[in-house]
Amino acid sequence: MLPHALDPARPGGSRNPVGSHVPVAGGLATTGLAYARDIGAETVQVFVANPRGWATPAGNPAQDELFRAACAAEGIPAYVHAPYLINFGSHTEATVERSVESLRHSLRRGRAIGALGVVVHTGSATGGRPREEALAQVREHMLPLLDELTHDDDPFLLLESTAGQGSSLCSRTWDFGPYFEALDAHPRLGVCLDTCHIFAAGHDLAGEDGVRRTLDLLVDTVGEGRLKLIHANDSKDVVGAHKDRHANIGAGHIGEEPFRELMRHPATEGVPLVIETPGGKEGHAADVERLKKLR
Repeated sequence: MLPHALDPARPGGSRNPVGSHVPVAGGLATTGLAYARDIGAETVQVFVANPRGWATPAGNPAQDELFRAACAAEGIPAYVHAPYLINFGSHTEATVERSVESLRHSLRRGRAIGALGVVVHTGSATGGRPREEALAQVREHMLPLLDELTHDDDPFLLLESTAGQGSSLCSRTWDFGPYFEALDAHPRLGVCLDTCHIFAAGHDLAGEDGVRRTLDLLVDTVGEGRLKLIHANDSKDVVGAHKDRHANIGAGHIGEEPFRELMRHPATEGVPLVIETPGGKEGHAADVERLKKLR
């Protein structure tokens, strides 16, 4: 049996389930949930397509149902991470068209497996185009996908900011403002906050009161209740480095204490933490355990 992530009798479990991105080659339920069990995960994130490709595989209905049923029975929040190639701010028409197809696929597969949210990177304004033009394109192509989410069991679309490389459309907390405005602050829109990304973009989570100030800024920008998921990753690089290099919890420049503070802020109540850290199964198990202790 998998851990009861939302069991109120379990200390801290109801506030911040802790888990990991899990491999699913061999089957969502067969491989993914077995991996989750081995590392003590209370929440999971999966890919439903090659993260570095444009293919949109149909999936395995039997595995989908097993995965969905197990997550529901055990109270395990599940999430999908959309492919990395998606960029609605691209100046290349083919990339935008493929982004629409790929994200629609992730959202539909998310619903099929009972995922609460689908995480997508916020992208960048390529080809030297103005940021406003790229955001207008985000609106044109992403808003219709949000409007397709009409079922009660459809996932939220969760925007994940980047580390601020190049012409990123969203890296600092206040960048979510124009992005949300472009999408009419759609009711199915949420935020996935990656601690490594936000640190690399310039928010000093390790500094005095850094976590509280960063989360307060996020809430001021997008409103309460929009933070739906946290990617809990330490950073191999210093604050403001604009480098997306994840480290194990406590082994990077963020350190352990900010993660403890993160799980005490009002904005994170009930929000799951998913690690995307190095070290394979052994490293993941250690990071999950470390976060549970900090909780």
